[in-house]
Order: sequence, then C-alpha cells, then structure tokens
Amino acid sequence: MTVQTVTPKRRFRGKPRGRELDPGVLAGLRELLGDECQDPSLRRRDRLIEHLHAIQDAHGHLSLVNLRALAAYMNLPMAAVYETATFYAHFDVVHDDQAPPPAVTVRVCDSLSCQLAGASTLKATLEAGLDPAQVRVLRAPCMGRCETAPVAEVGHHHVLYATPEGVEAVIDSGHFHPEAILWQRLADYRAEGGYRLLADCREGRVTVEALIEALERSNLRGLGGAGFPTFKKWHFVRQEPGPRYCAINADEGEPGTFKDRYYLEREPHRFLEGALVSAWAVEACALYI
Repeated sequence: MTVQTVTPKRRFRGKPRGRELDPGVLAGLRELLGDECQDPSLRRRDRLIEHLHAIQDAHGHLSLVNLRALAAYMNLPMAAVYETATFYAHFDVVHDDQAPPPAVTVRVCDSLSCQLAGASTLKATLEAGLDPAQVRVLRAPCMGRCETAPVAEVGHHHVLYATPEGVEAVIDSGHFHPEAILWQRLADYRAEGGYRLLADCREGRVTVEALIEALERSNLRGLGGAGFPTFKKWHFVRQEPGPRYCAINADEGEPGTFKDRYYLEREPHRFLEGALVSAWAVEACALYI
C-alpha cells in the first residue's frame, strides 16, 4: 500500500509580528535625537539611556509608540528598550491604554534616611493637599542626598530638608530644573598633580605590584556588604583569563552612600583617574561606569 504524504502549505504573514511602526513617529524621533542613518554612533547600545532621557524630557513620559520607534531607530529588540525604561524610577512608561501623567511629578525619597526624617508623612500631606489632576506624588528610591533628608524631587529639582510648604513653593515657581554644580575642571585638577599617577603607571614608573602593596598596607576595602580588601580583588581578577572588564557602581541606594554622589559631582577627575588606574591594573579592555 502506498501512503501519500501531503505537505501543508506554508502561511506567510502579510505583516510583521507586533504593532506596526508609525513612520511619522520615527521621523519625529530623528528630529529629536538626530539621523541615525547619517550618524551610526547614535545606534550604539550605550546611548539608550541618553535617548530615553531626551524623549522623557521632550514629552513628559515614554509612550509605547515612542519606545517602539526607538527600538527600530537603534535596531534593538523592543524587550531590551522596554526593560531598560521600566527599570529606572525616573522614567514614566505609558502603555497604549493609559493616559499620560500630569505635567508635574513630585517624587518623595523612601530611603531609610528619609523615612526616619518623616518622608511618609511628607508624602501623605502632599497627596492630601495637591490636585492629583495637576500634580502626581510618587515614592522614589534613594536620591543620594541622605545628609539633607527628607528629600523630594519636583521634576528634576531636588528639594532638600523638604516640607510640604517648600515643595509647593517650588511647584508654584515652575523651577523644575536641577541646580548648577561647581565642579573641579580638568586644568585645575592637573595643576595639583592630577592624572600624574595614571601617567606613571602607563609609562612604567609605577608597577602593579607596587600599587597592590600600597593597597594592602592601607587596608582599603570595598564599602559594600562584604568589605572585601581591594588588593585581593585586584590579585584575583588578574589571575582570571581575559577579556576583563572594570565596572564602577555609581548608583548605590544604601543609606550613607551620598558620599559617592558628592565626589562624583564636585571632583569627577579624581574619581575618573582612580577608575582608569584600576582598569589599567587588572588589564581591563573596557571600563563601564
């Protein structure tokens, strides 16, 4: 008996999976961010957060329409763009069936330092006294300003030692931008000997062994939970096969880590030189901050 095999016909989709991309939205994105066809560097993955900030600032939120356009713009999976946007508390992702948030958002820090200073009461008072159609009040993770708790953020403007009256005064003023920071410039840092150690390392006047010995004598330790000695970390990393990478976590949310923000804002070159020396010591091929 002969058995006849019937091959089922393939069904071809007339349209790609997912929602269609609006060409007008993509054109608007190019006006905002630049033409990625003319400047391929705009498609680099490390530009994603920068682009998300630009869209958020321009529209007050991140709609899924714009996120889909950004995924096409950067040639990234939509999942990668969406997961990044929803990971950070300062991005407002609005789904297709949701209304955009009010024009003004107040974020009240909910870190331990701010909670001890009355952040919960501050948030409740603001919610009771402000019109929710005009102003949205949210909890937000540590803002790195533990020394001035409680802290609230109106737009991008931080209100230190925040009170309901102080927050409302900022809302009325319309000043939602961050305050300018006076930070040490490159020429001033070099004038006091900055980047000399990095040059000595690269030119052979200082060895890795000498640095590791200095770290051991100083008993320098990481300030995370383990308090791991830095010289041991360098030693162990150098024993691992390459490629090696140096990662700097500058986004701590633990009480007391406002010291990192303070130095990053005011003495950035001291921080950068230390990071570059560390990367040199472990022969890292890239440094991620």
